[in-house]
Amino acid sequence: MNAKFFIYFSEIFGKTVRDNHNRRSGRLCDIGMKINGEIYPKAAQMVLKRGFFRKEFALVNWEESVKEVGDFIKLKIDHRQIAYQRQQPKCDLSLCRDILDQQIVDIDNHKVVRVNDLHLLRVESHLYLAHVDVGTRGLVRRLEWTGFVDRIVRFFSPNSAFLTQEDFISWKNAQVLNLGRVKNVLRLDVTQQKLSQIPPIELAEILGDLDKLETAHLFKSLDIALQRKVFTDLPTTKQAELIDQLEDKEAVNLLENIPADEAVDLLLKLSNRKTRRLMRLMETKTSKKFSKLLGFSKDSAGGLMTTEYLTLPQGALVSDALQKIKENTDSPGNIYNIYIIDEQNHLLGVAPLRNFIDADALLPLILFLDPNKIFVRTDDKIEHVALLLEKYKFSVIPVVNKEDVLQGVITIDDVMAELISLAWSKYKEKL
Repeated sequence: MNAKFFIYFSEIFGKTVRDNHNRRSGRLCDIGMKINGEIYPKAAQMVLKRGFFRKEFALVNWEESVKEVGDFIKLKIDHRQIAYQRQQPKCDLSLCRDILDQQIVDIDNHKVVRVNDLHLLRVESHLYLAHVDVGTRGLVRRLEWTGFVDRIVRFFSPNSAFLTQEDFISWKNAQVLNLGRVKNVLRLDVTQQKLSQIPPIELAEILGDLDKLETAHLFKSLDIALQRKVFTDLPTTKQAELIDQLEDKEAVNLLENIPADEAVDLLLKLSNRKTRRLMRLMETKTSKKFSKLLGFSKDSAGGLMTTEYLTLPQGALVSDALQKIKENTDSPGNIYNIYIIDEQNHLLGVAPLRNFIDADALLPLILFLDPNKIFVRTDDKIEHVALLLEKYKFSVIPVVNKEDVLQGVITIDDVMAELISLAWSKYKEKL
């Protein structure tokens, strides 16, 4: 990159500003950028500061007033045309307030970094935000230690990459987490499109590196479908933090569209007051389902189960089962097993998809039940559930009550997650 055309914000921050008669008018305190649809924001305003004990500020139009950016910033106007005030004025997108020192998502590398400096493209008197500098060298430059640090590094390691390489992220490949202090800031379409291309599980890891306010800001910038996918990949503690930062209606929308067992685990992390408030806003059917699950002990089969599964009556055909699966491909529950029940919802057996996928569509589904009618009771302990899953190599097992009425199903993932959590808790107790 040609240094003639690029400058760092740290190099002009605090520079003297002179009017058209070369009279000192203050120092550069901040720059406001124009963000309406442009990939690279353009300098639109300059914030000046003067005074030491009695500070005053002024907002100057960049395009109309700035003539040259060099050893000092030269204005086209007389300093008497500048209106000063005691309060620092605000800009739509402030380099100092909204970008510098903020955490930022590097879209290309799927990680969170901190902005140490800004790389600006200079075209005559105009400035454009081209890159954010997230490297150690940018921080050293900000502290004005470049010469001193370079001499030390050159002495011990003359070929060090620190001396020549910059760590830049193109502005178009960045998403700044500015906590929503300014409306409509940093919502560039190109950025949002790139953000949505990051796999949900990696976005969840990015959210895990942020504090709760920054997490909420980034999460809310995602579309609804992506929010649901990312939310299910977050740890329960992070989910609970996020729920506290969302409006109640937003929280309910999430809870109603994730697996029921995960939603219940989350509700158990919240305060009783918060849980009751959210349950009141849910659809009656969903609220009843969650209330039922919340009534079981967390380390029991009833506490682990989800109520999202597929059932068919005992007279169903193979064609009915295949159609049922097709209709529920977007369901968060398990679709690889069909549970056959009678009119009173008693469990008659389980028909795994592998047993009937190639069968004649007109055959009774009951012919393809698993020969071992294996299930657990709602009050069985997690260890018993785990033993049965391991013994029969199941990935999912049904849960029934004392009357053999089907209550839900438990997946091996839920069991493993709970066992790991219990083991970790016992380990910490020994420390």
